[in-house]
Amino acid sequence: MIAAARVFAAITAESIAQAGAGVTLPQLRVLVLAADRDRLSATDVAHALAVHLSTASRICDKLVQAGYLNRRDRPEDRRQLELTVTERGTGLLAAVTDHRRAVFERILGGMGPDERAALTDALDTFVAASVPQVGVRDLP
Repeated sequence: MIAAARVFAAITAESIAQAGAGVTLPQLRVLVLAADRDRLSATDVAHALAVHLSTASRICDKLVQAGYLNRRDRPEDRRQLELTVTERGTGLLAAVTDHRRAVFERILGGMGPDERAALTDALDTFVAASVPQVGVRDLP
């Protein structure tokens, strides 16, 4: 599992580098969260990343400054901030996803049909078990 996790992390890091965005893995995670939810706050980010609120705020600030996130007051509670993905952020997520997909297609192309089917079944089971543990839904 650790070896597979390293492969996945390396592919993600390579995908971020190919996109030329200069974002970190935690920043990418925040963009994914913002794209996946109707509303996202710095508190949500802190919980999802298991970091202090001040750390989450700094991550979000960098993404806002880079033009990947918008930040505004929530209309119903101006004390709360709302984070949304910008067009630039959406483009980054698409570029990262496209690169990852291409790399996985090349890797899977080197496996036989039965091996791919077995891997798909195992990963489906793994992802289903992961959702309640780590709250991951649809990552790019």
